[in-house]
Amino acid sequence: MHRFPSKEWTEALGAALNNDRGYREAGKPWTFGSVAMIVQSDPANGLERDAGMILDVHQGECRGTSFVEGVDDSLEAEFVISASYARWREVIERKLDPIRGMMEGKLKLVRGDLPTIIRFVGPARIVVASASKVPTDFN
Repeated sequence: MHRFPSKEWTEALGAALNNDRGYREAGKPWTFGSVAMIVQSDPANGLERDAGMILDVHQGECRGTSFVEGVDDSLEAEFVISASYARWREVIERKLDPIRGMMEGKLKLVRGDLPTIIRFVGPARIVVASASKVPTDFN
């Protein structure tokens, strides 16, 4: 089990993506840069500061991952999506589609082009499916 969010969880997600043949195919057109998932601080869940999980994804491959705490606007990912701990949990548990979540304002695209993200609904769903396979400890 990997604590969410953490460096280990982030690395496990990167490995899950690289082991997913569907993501390798569906993600091939993605050449738009890294994607950061920001989890807003939530002391009730042991998260004293915002945390970011950055995926260096390019053409169906996760070339690397980073986990950072105390995130601010200087984060250098091309796409930054921010949400509460509870919302990210809903995404990982496949209760909330990330694209729909952005359209409904439940997930906030802080940086990046929304029309570009929307074009990649299929790969985004595969990322969520891979995330749901990571043994996750939410407590």
